Amino acid sequence: MISIAIIVKDGEKYIGQCLQSLASFDEVLLMDTGSTDRTLEIARNFGNVRIEEGEFNGFGATKNCAAGLARHDWILSIDADEVLPPELSAEILSLALDDNRVYRFSRQSYYNGKFIRGCGWYPDRILRLYHKTRTAFNDNDVHESVMVKEGMAVADLSGTLKHYPYDNAGSLVAKLQFYSTLFAEQNQGRLQASPLKAVAHGLGAFLKGYVIRKGFLDGYEGFHIAFCQGLAAYMKYIKLYEANRKSR
Repeated sequence: MISIAIIVKDGEKYIGQCLQSLASFDEVLLMDTGSTDRTLEIARNFGNVRIEEGEFNGFGATKNCAAGLARHDWILSIDADEVLPPELSAEILSLALDDNRVYRFSRQSYYNGKFIRGCGWYPDRILRLYHKTRTAFNDNDVHESVMVKEGMAVADLSGTLKHYPYDNAGSLVAKLQFYSTLFAEQNQGRLQASPLKAVAHGLGAFLKGYVIRKGFLDGYEGFHIAFCQGLAAYMKYIKLYEANRKSR
């Protein structure tokens, strides 16, 4: 049996679609970390959803906390802005699960309703289905991932998850601000940073997203996403630089 584990805060925009797509699973463990919108009201309309409330302690640790509260050992980690299509749901439920495997599938991400292929957004293969007694997410505050431990293998599924992370420019900028702050907090005193390094990382990230990863093929959206990828990289290292200066 598989439990779905979701962490959420103020996810009313897509939580209904997300939970509806998970109707075939007997348990959806939803850990809310302080929503003030209609997220919990919407979630209570789904009979297979069990709501827990807790603090946000970084993405990795919080996702592991949610998984630990689930009844089943097999965990499918889903974000509140993701939708599991019927084909992928059926594929997952038909698997002869192997404890020594971590299962991976691709993800289609949308910006303001447009499917983005460039900027490194597709196919974006992610590890999300795992046995919680064998592995877990790492403890990264941001850019967390399921660990593939020694003796384990990665199995690729054919289905694709749908992801709706950003509806407009404001939401993209707001998230890069949040993520860059988490990066600085996580790496304060561990990594060196400087204004020059921040500029270099920012420029490199923009060129990588727009040119190497062909963001230019996605028109205005591709440019904006690649620009924000560059801005995010710059903000990560300039915030880290300021944090390191304060701690001296």
